[in-house]
Amino acid sequence: MTHNPDLPRCGWVPREDELYCNYHDTEWGVPNYDGKSLFSKLIQDGMQAGLAWITILRKRKTILEAFDGLDPDIIAHYTDKDRERLLGNAGIIRSKLKIKAAISNAQIYIKMRDEEGLDFSEYLWNFVGGKPIQNAWNKFADAPVDSPESIAMANDLKKRGFKFVGPVIIYAFMQAVGMINDHSVDCHCYEKCKNNTV
Repeated sequence: MTHNPDLPRCGWVPREDELYCNYHDTEWGVPNYDGKSLFSKLIQDGMQAGLAWITILRKRKTILEAFDGLDPDIIAHYTDKDRERLLGNAGIIRSKLKIKAAISNAQIYIKMRDEEGLDFSEYLWNFVGGKPIQNAWNKFADAPVDSPESIAMANDLKKRGFKFVGPVIIYAFMQAVGMINDHSVDCHCYEKCKNNTV
């Protein structure tokens, strides 16, 4: 996609930052129904805790490489040696707690799938009735930081043992994966996400 800084976008997007604009234009708010992709995004949003999203975005390629694509089937079996390797990688978020959480969250994902027969995508999308919530904010600043749905999802994930899944992190996750359309109405992506034509 060719970067056009003049397109009308949500207020949080720095128009001159091509990486940020492309993320906003092609990914943020687009409904995602792939279980492993949703797991990957959930871990990325958890890694963001206490940081700006652009920090994760700039390190995302390295994070995905270091964590085997954030594939839960692989990282669920990480050993202490893998943890040490990750802690020594300056290209990722080197937090012991976040690395530990990524591994244990992957183990819970596997348990849900293999022992409970739960499809992760279906499980998450059920919190919004299986289809995106369509908001209509005049400006992005009007959007809340959490919602009844993000609180319910966060509580259930925590009950299952997931870490870094508070209601605010989960709301940001739900926005990013298109469970909630929080593009402002004047943004060029609003109608595309509403009609799922991105």
